[in-house]
Amino acid sequence: MSSGAAFHLPPAFPERAAWGTASKLRAWQQEALDLYLAKSPRDFLAVATPGAGKTTYALRVATELLGAGIVQRVTVVAPTEHLKTQWADAAARVGISLDPKFSNSVGRHSEDYHGVAVTYAQVASRPTLHRELTTSRPTLVILDEVHHGGDSKSWGDGIREAFEPAARRLSLTGTPFRSDTSPIPFVTYELDAEGTLVSSSDYTYGYAEALRDSVVRPVLFMAYGGSMRWRTKAGDELEARLGEPMTKDFVAHAWRTALDPKGEWIPAVLAAADRRLTEVRRHVEDAGGLVIASNQTQARAYAAILRQLTGEAPTVVLSDDLGASKRIEDFGASDERWMVAVRMVSEGVDVPRLCVGVYATSTSTPLFFAQAVGRFVRARKRGETASVFLPSVPVVLDHASRLEEQRDHALDRKPNPDDIGQMWAEEQALIDEANRDAKAGAGLDEGAFEALESDAHFDHVLFDKQQWGMHAQIGSEAEEEYLGLPGLLEPDQVSALLRERQSRQVRKAPKGAEAPMPVAAHRALAAQRKELNKLVSTYARQKGLPHANVHMDLRRVCGGPDLAAASSDQVSDRIDKIRLWLVGRR
Repeated sequence: MSSGAAFHLPPAFPERAAWGTASKLRAWQQEALDLYLAKSPRDFLAVATPGAGKTTYALRVATELLGAGIVQRVTVVAPTEHLKTQWADAAARVGISLDPKFSNSVGRHSEDYHGVAVTYAQVASRPTLHRELTTSRPTLVILDEVHHGGDSKSWGDGIREAFEPAARRLSLTGTPFRSDTSPIPFVTYELDAEGTLVSSSDYTYGYAEALRDSVVRPVLFMAYGGSMRWRTKAGDELEARLGEPMTKDFVAHAWRTALDPKGEWIPAVLAAADRRLTEVRRHVEDAGGLVIASNQTQARAYAAILRQLTGEAPTVVLSDDLGASKRIEDFGASDERWMVAVRMVSEGVDVPRLCVGVYATSTSTPLFFAQAVGRFVRARKRGETASVFLPSVPVVLDHASRLEEQRDHALDRKPNPDDIGQMWAEEQALIDEANRDAKAGAGLDEGAFEALESDAHFDHVLFDKQQWGMHAQIGSEAEEEYLGLPGLLEPDQVSALLRERQSRQVRKAPKGAEAPMPVAAHRALAAQRKELNKLVSTYARQKGLPHANVHMDLRRVCGGPDLAAASSDQVSDRIDKIRLWLVGRR
């Protein structure tokens, strides 16, 4: 094995290096390689932002070690089945043959291979087997997205047992932090200034540095709010607006209501994202979009909406089934507009033409958010931008505003009650547990919640930690000002255009009080229902009755169907009746 083979691998697999860097390796890759070769460590942790080229760097290290005879075998450990194949394909380009089909039940691979590509789960299920393979020859273990080694105690223990005897271990991650305190195998932890144990990397290349070097795309976050209405288990109908101050529980339910495909929020945001994709494709002809959904049911529903919007059936990736990798590969090589997925394309999957995303999931951890956004930042040529559509949810907007921050994994950090991410940890644990139980099912207890209706409006664009734009109606000229930004722009050009368009929006805003807008019948009815629900809530508190019982009494006295199907006149009658009840006149 000659290290010269590595020069056949494009530095930003599968595209070119950053402008102004070395002809073959990006500047950070060369710097990290020089550091690795100088230190010659047994363990090395390289933290590089998604899209920076960690695969290229790791395979260059592998060719150097194989060529020098330091190792004779390579094992790549990846989070998903799809990534095993992706690693094997990339390794083949530099003359390293990896078996991505290696099976624990067989326990062997052909001598034609230099090693294997396996998943963390695969290793954890039979660590003794992988330990035997590791000790059979001096082995380099590449731990891709190594934070997955802390996903459970059994995984961490298995990874340690399997690869403790490895000659070399190269750990890679784009997101070293975790939301929990599970230790990550083979990662060094050191005390920081506050006495907290935090992960210590040997080399770090963050998003801010990569953006400066034009290695990654700048990201415009398009935030959308709107009115949400839902029914609780007790029968109460509640309403709130995304983007306005409210309790955590209200935010969670409003967020879930927004993501319900039967409402108006998701179709409106998907339509806006598709208009944005059309604009981007004027300059980036093969630009694609990705919708990240919470579960399989919603993913299918979102795909149906996109098909109705575009006339083209999107690619749907539901799980790590046998056909998932092929569908992702086919989409990556095509010029199709949209792909819809649940979780499996949130990390590591390389589809560089993805330029527009919709974060249509209730997953709220900073780790998942960073991984998801990482799918859109992989630059191919100067000036490409990414656009990610978000609900106006505080925790999501907080993650977006902190995209450029470098964070480490803390083992013993005390919870901060003012940390907005920490506030969501308990709810996220419930969501994760529900998803595990239902195998990517519907999430939290659906019997305790029913989404009723939603609408959407454009809130603002978040770029470089600043908000641009003002509230605008869907389909309005003001919204189109931002959806129509050119698809090829340098970061400073993005800021200048956002500033100019915001000024134009302010100039066009009516002076003083705005003229009342005509109210659609369904919105007028929604306002009546809201008024009735408030009156019912007040009366129920007075009498110590369940809300649902009050609604049933009103229906019995006034007649008509349940509230969801009641006409405007019927709702008005119930409002008049309960007002009489409130003053003691039954």
